[in-house]
Amino acid sequence: MQGVWYATVAAVFVVGVLFVAAYWRRGAPGVRDEVGPVAPAAERDSEIESARRVAAAEAASIRQLAHTEADAMRRAAEAEADALRRSAKVDARGAQTEAEAVRRNAANQAAAVLAEARRDGDSEIARITERARRAEHDLAAQAARLEETESRLDSQSVRLEAEALDLDRALRQLAERQQALETLSAELAESSAALDAQAAEHERELERVAGLSAEQAKAELLTSVEATARRDAAVLVRTIENEARAEGTDRARAIVVEAVQRVASEQTAETVVSVLHLPADEMKGRIIGREGRNIRAFESVTGVNVIIDDTPEAVLLSCFDPVRREVGRLTLEKLILDGRIHPHRIEEVYEQSKSEVDELCLRAARDTLAEVGIGDLDERLLPTLGRLKYRTSYGQNVLGHLTETAHIAGVMAAELGIEPTLVKRCAFLHDIGKALTHEVEGSHAIIGAELLRRYGESEAVAHAVEAHHNEVQPRTIEAVLTQASDSCSAARPGARRESLEIYVKRLARIEEIASTRPGVEKVFAMQSGREVRVMVQPAEIDDLAAQVIAREIAKQIEDELTYPGQIRVTVVRESRSTEIAH
Repeated sequence: MQGVWYATVAAVFVVGVLFVAAYWRRGAPGVRDEVGPVAPAAERDSEIESARRVAAAEAASIRQLAHTEADAMRRAAEAEADALRRSAKVDARGAQTEAEAVRRNAANQAAAVLAEARRDGDSEIARITERARRAEHDLAAQAARLEETESRLDSQSVRLEAEALDLDRALRQLAERQQALETLSAELAESSAALDAQAAEHERELERVAGLSAEQAKAELLTSVEATARRDAAVLVRTIENEARAEGTDRARAIVVEAVQRVASEQTAETVVSVLHLPADEMKGRIIGREGRNIRAFESVTGVNVIIDDTPEAVLLSCFDPVRREVGRLTLEKLILDGRIHPHRIEEVYEQSKSEVDELCLRAARDTLAEVGIGDLDERLLPTLGRLKYRTSYGQNVLGHLTETAHIAGVMAAELGIEPTLVKRCAFLHDIGKALTHEVEGSHAIIGAELLRRYGESEAVAHAVEAHHNEVQPRTIEAVLTQASDSCSAARPGARRESLEIYVKRLARIEEIASTRPGVEKVFAMQSGREVRVMVQPAEIDDLAAQVIAREIAKQIEDELTYPGQIRVTVVRESRSTEIAH
């Protein structure tokens, strides 16, 4: 079609050229007069006719050429269309073949995925079966442990029954001894009557032989009888004490040792000062700031005093509240790592550190509750309980002390045949009031009991807490076991420390108490005040008197002093004879 268009345009152009040429051959109207006379009409008509025929012939040839070109172009277009159709058919067959190949590949991949899924399912089933088998094995092991525990409890019950029989036997023996003592008292009375008769008979003989009056002889007789009675009484007291100590001490030692040896926890010694190490001494100037504005802003926001001295690459943070001191330490540590220290940044970092410490307290409280086995504690008590992570008592971490006390109390309750759940709860919460002693005045035992009552704890738990330091007289077995477990945890070696001043005063008072006894020559306080050795003069003090002195010193130390653990009093009576050979 485009060729036909070109041919038509060419024909029109040729016709136009012919008309212009004919026009110029006739001459223009204005030029005709200048050239010459007008040609005759016949000539003009013949020229026009010849020009028309020439134009018609040329137009016919152009049309013929255009038709020829159009036919050629149509045939070329038809051939190209046929080629395109054949190519499209070939492409369609190729696409169909490719689609068939893709379909087969997809089917193969689907089959492979299905096979792999089946293999994974079989392996997963095998793993589940293996886990079920292991779970069954674990259940069997737990059942075996439960049976072993039951057998151990049965053996313990048998042992308790045997001990009860031993106690009954000991009571019967004591009754028999008491009866023997009564018989001995009657015999002593008879002997006393006989001695009175003999005294009356020999009184005159004594006056004659000794040259003493009756009053003087009576005084000497009373003195000898008193010395004999004291000696007999000391022997009897020592025998009874040894027997009671052998029975009671063994039983108490078995309970306490078994409770303590099953509890082991690390103790962290903390003070009211924390040391923060700096990357360089130049950081001290940045902490102080221009004219001290940074350090003033830090102390005002955190409530922690910053002590900057000559210690290289270190500053001290001082605060009596351990939680606030920890928040201040984290705040300053983050500011040093960040490098930007100014009042606004201090406030931002302080809020972040405070939230972080609160989260650490909650996490510590939940972890400790899970370790002890207490799960129904009021959520409002958790922040207060978690703050004990940063509280110490004589260097002993309070939260660790609560955990250790709960375990010891649980073991004691189990050994005594008491349900340990309530006892462990009382022992675990007995020092919760120490978290509020910086904010509320009063004893931590009373504060803790009021706090537990406010948050719905039972009266038995609150009573055990308020009575563990005898502010209230203990009335339940849980309160007594709470006191005992608290003492075991606090008095074990390495649990607590005390100041040097109190330690020196206690040693001086121990030596003073021992030195006031008659017949004492030297006193030595040994093993950090846990043992006192008293040297007595052997000519004035005999063995029974030495035992009496040891008991009196121990009794006075118990009444006057406060100390962890126990103090052993040893009285040494040594006689030496020295001669020189010349």
